[in-house]
Amino acid sequence: MSDAHILTDRSDPRILHVTFNRPEARNAMTFAMYDRLAQIARDANGDAALRAIVFRGAGGKAFVSGTDIAQFRDFKTDADALAYEQRISTVIDALSRIGVPTIAAIDGSCVGGGFGIAAACDLRIATPGSKFGFPIAKGLGNCLSMTSLSGLVALVGVARAKELLFTARLVEAPEAQTLGLIHEVATRDAFDARVEELAQMVASYAPLTLRATKEALRRMRERMIPEGSDLVTMCYGSADFKEGVAAFLEKRAPRWEGR
Repeated sequence: MSDAHILTDRSDPRILHVTFNRPEARNAMTFAMYDRLAQIARDANGDAALRAIVFRGAGGKAFVSGTDIAQFRDFKTDADALAYEQRISTVIDALSRIGVPTIAAIDGSCVGGGFGIAAACDLRIATPGSKFGFPIAKGLGNCLSMTSLSGLVALVGVARAKELLFTARLVEAPEAQTLGLIHEVATRDAFDARVEELAQMVASYAPLTLRATKEALRRMRERMIPEGSDLVTMCYGSADFKEGVAAFLEKRAPRWEGR
């Protein structure tokens, strides 16, 4: 089962492979891709044979580079911003509610909303040259969704989350592992084999134990998600955000005014 931009493979009945397939756009997510991803996540919980899911990006340059910026050109009202926030929250929630272990196999950049997807997975493994970060303060002027922000804080803590967001820097896989953004680094030559080994391992374990563990931890994290509608509309409704989108599409540096 597949569509053009999200491919699925079930060669092993126990393991579903999901591939983000827009390599020409560094696998940036369209709204349709987000909706399809949420549907895949929901369908997984009705599949009694499924034991693990692996998510990866096509092309070797990116896992997911965030949301396709062109999608933001039509944002005109607070309702547009809040609908986007709700869409992202729905996707992250659907991913976190998958009852079987999920693995983000990261080869290339994994930034912004892309890391939100990876953070919603249970395990994250990356190649050495992969890069991670949240450069939105530097390049776009929006904010993370409340669910993505809570996922980041759950992994690295408040102080480190501030440092990553305020500096807008990108970190490579070895540092990302030290920070807790990912759990393992594998060389390119060993990467595919290690991902498959990991998927086969978790697929062989007691499914109810893993399901109970996942659900308990999800409930703990759910308490961390704040109400943030005012923050979303402040950023997405600003002149700065419109400038950030225009600058990105015109390939120039944005001129921030703080309004």
